[in-house]
Amino acid sequence: MASSGSSRSSKIPEILAVSGGRPLQAVGFGTASFPFVAEDVKNAVLAALDLGYRHIDTASVYGSEQVVGEAVTEATRRGVIASRGEVFVTTKVWCTQCHPDLVLPSLKESLQKLQMEYVDLYLVHWPMSVKPSKPHLFMKREDIVPMDLRGVWEAMEECHRLGLAKMIGVSNFTTRKLQELLAIAKIPPAVNQVELNPVWQQKKLIEFCKEKGIHVTAYSPLGGQTRTSQTNAILHCEALKEIAEARGKSVAQVFSVYFLNSS
Repeated sequence: MASSGSSRSSKIPEILAVSGGRPLQAVGFGTASFPFVAEDVKNAVLAALDLGYRHIDTASVYGSEQVVGEAVTEATRRGVIASRGEVFVTTKVWCTQCHPDLVLPSLKESLQKLQMEYVDLYLVHWPMSVKPSKPHLFMKREDIVPMDLRGVWEAMEECHRLGLAKMIGVSNFTTRKLQELLAIAKIPPAVNQVELNPVWQQKKLIEFCKEKGIHVTAYSPLGGQTRTSQTNAILHCEALKEIAEARGKSVAQVFSVYFLNSS
């Protein structure tokens, strides 16, 4: 089983290390699921690891950190992976903990849930702060407070210096927010994780990140569900369907190849 996992994982392309970190698979496995069902997410992570995924993405607000840790531990016990070190793990600090004095405690809590001594990548989930509370998705406008970007990023840098986060970065940052951050950062963000797909290409942001040496990670690369419809604009795109049919592939396969070649 271990050799099978290694063989499968070798088929997934890797990207070069950024900011002194380790190389990581170009295709990762996300664990955001709403509503969250712990058993389903754990089984999905186990299946992903068995298939060869070695890049797992979670966040404090997802509620999936504990099951990700359990899945990695179980996969190690089963021999699917040799050790936790084979898996690249990303987690994120949520807006309610985006305060200078709460970033490090939030990471320590995440590590406790993950049953790990470090994460490979720690991200500021959104460039905003909300009144301190337990992480939750639904925020009231009156609870949003000014973000101390300098103080938050200094706390992120401390997480890195302590060895609790091998790399640090951001998520959902615009070009303008990145400019603000780069002006004050001693350790620049290694990654900016943003929504990126054929209907939301963000070309200006990608070019800016390339210029500044910031790796762009895409979430919802095949499109996501909207609040008003279950229709996936990417997978049901007629133009992409025609391209896929002409090549005897699925829409997901066609776009995955395009995305990997352009990243």
